[in-house]
Amino acid sequence: MDAPQIYVERTLAIVKPDAIHKSEEIEDIILRSGFAILQKRRVHLTPEQASDFYAEHYGKMFFPSLVAYMSSGPVLAIVIARDQAISYWRELIGPTNALKARQTHPDCLRAVYGTDDQRNALHGSDSFSSSEKEIRFFFPDSVIEPVPVGQAAKDYLAKSVNPCLLKGLTELCKQKPIDPVIWLADWLLENNPNKPKVRQMVVQEPN
Repeated sequence: MDAPQIYVERTLAIVKPDAIHKSEEIEDIILRSGFAILQKRRVHLTPEQASDFYAEHYGKMFFPSLVAYMSSGPVLAIVIARDQAISYWRELIGPTNALKARQTHPDCLRAVYGTDDQRNALHGSDSFSSSEKEIRFFFPDSVIEPVPVGQAAKDYLAKSVNPCLLKGLTELCKQKPIDPVIWLADWLLENNPNKPKVRQMVVQEPN
């Protein structure tokens, strides 16, 4: 009998240009709402890239202003995950129109951080197919895999985690840093063999 697999749903959240200055605050809300942040990147879309991302709205009256708005400044694209992530995130951000959201859902994120029906602070994928498509737009090599449990989890740890962790602990003993926890965390981030390789499909926001 195959080991059971746990599938954690993921979705794409975008902090839009009008709310980018509140991105750290919004990330904290995301984490406190039970989501895991899997990947994130701060980018400045060109008008062409914004047009591609919102291609489904091409031909609508608001399309030119939407493209201009989404390419007017940096955005933060975040892949978030939890059980029923798509519906939960959309419930958390609230109605599209931030003005109406203040009347009907005053505690939702768009009511708090948004301005109007277009400058509404946040984006959330509306379906599983949309989330996969939108995640691939910002993170082309991103894949979704089941979370292993039981013997499968032990095999995964033995193959993919323990060797890297052992190397890190060995280096830690050699280096003897003042703050071993922070040093090890930085080392693991830098030397993670499973670190995703992301193609440059969007323009990075300059430092």
